[in-house]
Amino acid sequence: MYLEFFGLTEMPFNITPDPRFLFFSTRHREAFDHLMYGIHNRKGFIELTGEVGSGKTTLCRALLSSLPSNVRTALVLNPSLTETQLLRAILNDFGLQVKGRDRLAYIERLNEFLLEQIKEGNNVLLIIDEAQDLIPEVMEQIRLLSNLETDQHKLMQIILAGQPELHERLARPEFRQLRQRIIVTCKLQPLDENDTAAYIVHRLSVAGASSEVVFDEGAIRMIYKFTVGTPRLINNVCDSALLAGYVAGTRIIRVHEIKKAIAHMESAL
Repeated sequence: MYLEFFGLTEMPFNITPDPRFLFFSTRHREAFDHLMYGIHNRKGFIELTGEVGSGKTTLCRALLSSLPSNVRTALVLNPSLTETQLLRAILNDFGLQVKGRDRLAYIERLNEFLLEQIKEGNNVLLIIDEAQDLIPEVMEQIRLLSNLETDQHKLMQIILAGQPELHERLARPEFRQLRQRIIVTCKLQPLDENDTAAYIVHRLSVAGASSEVVFDEGAIRMIYKFTVGTPRLINNVCDSALLAGYVAGTRIIRVHEIKKAIAHMESAL
């Protein structure tokens, strides 16, 4: 609706996890570098946590698009799986076919694949998103996957990405064996006010906005106060604010447009 008015080539504040729009705040860069370190050094289990809307999935998508061609990857987005369903989902994402339909057949095929990859000099990465919702039996199955290794290497690197509840669950006594195998941990923190301003400018720039499209200081201050630096909430406010600016015929977004955007969001709750 407002693309032409603002000179945009696409929507700048969509909440889909498009890695092109990832803004590397200091905190996001640190988490990204930790993930890369864990993968390239074959550390096995890696834990990534962050609040709802903090950018975990976008960060994982950016990670996948940045890895070299010798890293084979699989991404599991739906945590509501049984042990067998999880193994089948992993094999499917790696593009592997299995003759049998039981867990043993799936594990044997996965181990065969991992050994093939290490002989070819490749690395293997599995990302499980929303991991805080995994049932205990599936978490135990994931732990057992770490037994697929040689004397020198972990055959598969596994990123468990989830909300802070994931870290709390891993602290429970029944998950101590899994927790002890997690070598790399990283936590996404909210943006500060300066990063919030830079985040908005970054997304506008990626979407093709000219310098005429501006969120002024008062607008930034109000956005930060309302969202506390949560990227998804920033996107929602800014999208509504641009619509308010379009209706008002202004390319400079001020407190007035932010107030309207916030009121619209709160009325929808």
